[in-house]
Amino acid sequence: MADPMRLRAISDGKVTEVKILMRHDMESGQRKEADGSTVPAHFIQQVQVKWLDKVVLDAMFGTSISKDPYLAFKFQGGNKGDLIKVNWRDNRGDSRSDEVQIA
Repeated sequence: MADPMRLRAISDGKVTEVKILMRHDMESGQRKEADGSTVPAHFIQQVQVKWLDKVVLDAMFGTSISKDPYLAFKFQGGNKGDLIKVNWRDNRGDSRSDEVQIA
């Protein structure tokens, strides 16, 4: 399993802002080693964020996303203490899930 994500969620009672830092090397499959061999592709493919078991973000990533992706977005709703759950899955089947309470 990958390193924990850094999550933050803040609400003003109307809009919730979520910030996510995902730890992942995000290899595109195009980089070469010193000996000329290609580094195999290894990248996050899907990210899903849920609030009260409702999907508020469902994203598909590709090879052009940089190492340790940072994602920030806002959605309507959310109250202090509500739980935000974040899950990602990569092209090798690895996954990570973390959660944070809205502040």
